[in-house]
Amino acid sequence: MDAKEVEVTVIKEEVVAANSKLSKTDHWLPLSNLDLCILRPLDFSLFFCYNKPTCNDNWTFVAMVEILKKALEEALVPYYALAGEVVLNSAVEPKLICNNRGVDFIEAFADTELRMLNLFKPDETIGCKLVPKKKNGVLAVQATGFKCGGLVVACTFDHGVVDAYSAGLFLVSWAEAAQSKHFSLLPTFHRTLLNPRRPSSYNPSLHNLYIPITKFHPPKDSELSSNNFSSRIYSISAKTHDTNKRISKLGIVVDGRTMLSFGDKEKTKLMSSYFGNVLSIPYDSKNVDELIEKPLSWVANEVHGFLEGAKSREHFLDLIDMVEAHLPVPILAKIYSSGNEDGPALVVSSGQKFPVSKVDFGWGRAAFGSYYFPWGGNVGYVMPLPSTSENGDWVVYMHLSEKELDLIEREAGHVFKPLI
Repeated sequence: MDAKEVEVTVIKEEVVAANSKLSKTDHWLPLSNLDLCILRPLDFSLFFCYNKPTCNDNWTFVAMVEILKKALEEALVPYYALAGEVVLNSAVEPKLICNNRGVDFIEAFADTELRMLNLFKPDETIGCKLVPKKKNGVLAVQATGFKCGGLVVACTFDHGVVDAYSAGLFLVSWAEAAQSKHFSLLPTFHRTLLNPRRPSSYNPSLHNLYIPITKFHPPKDSELSSNNFSSRIYSISAKTHDTNKRISKLGIVVDGRTMLSFGDKEKTKLMSSYFGNVLSIPYDSKNVDELIEKPLSWVANEVHGFLEGAKSREHFLDLIDMVEAHLPVPILAKIYSSGNEDGPALVVSSGQKFPVSKVDFGWGRAAFGSYYFPWGGNVGYVMPLPSTSENGDWVVYMHLSEKELDLIEREAGHVFKPLI
């Protein structure tokens, strides 16, 4: 069905706060130095599609929404940061106040069946109709019912407070609360785990990966429109280039929780439940002609090489110290600021361990789940996630220029299958 033909009507908007009998008193939660590496404002979304429940005739849209809201009240007690809001202090620095303002919750209804939803081009369907725009707070939720009895649950998070790993922790706990289960893992907000060293110092080579935001020049609107970025979603089964573009840049998101555990059993436990950003984006650039001429194994070795430097305790401690040295001026990943003037630039994240199949609110696991992250700028973004079928298939979210997407479909259509 054409995305323009799908009408989504908002039925109700309200704010869901943590259970007041169990919630904590108002307090400030510092943002870590790694939180401050995220360009603001920046939100990302996750959405999950559920077929009409077959296990119980009582699973109406109203009943499912009530379960979602009640469970959200319970889940926000340990995940109190998601019920707060980010404010700026007198020095224009972001601070998180945990005041239980709550989460914006939208109930909506779509005049179509879930199977008719075009997932291939999410900008036209998911982004503008099913994913909530976060106006205030740290999290917004939208539950959309369909004529067939299906349901889409979409969440939009403030990336300055939450990374994908943290979002996964919350979603699993929310689903557990919906099924009246005990939380399998409680979040840790101990910012001391990411404190800078005293005295602080960092390897100057980090200047190749991060820059002060004062040196960042956002692309003009005319540049963005000329690149015409779009999002598409593909599946990967388990079974020509532009000569005017001379350099290709690739960044890969690295989660530092394992590296910062130092091999210590207790710290490993704490870092596995740490809620917040623990990310770095190392990157490298190569001549396009060289990438075309060399075998794929050479390219893989080059990627492995620049990744190795970031997969260490020292790298993340240095990054924490670099942020400290530049305060109050934030720093950001250099690949985001480099743009694509001299060639394509792309950031690849990894959601291969994201617990998609565990986001089960009681009416069965999602039939489909994906990221939605049109992050602006002129740098592409790719996020692979495991399929909910757990058969080894992947779902791959791509936010690239139209030209790059067309090239992928033309040259790698046997690998990337459009979700239509």
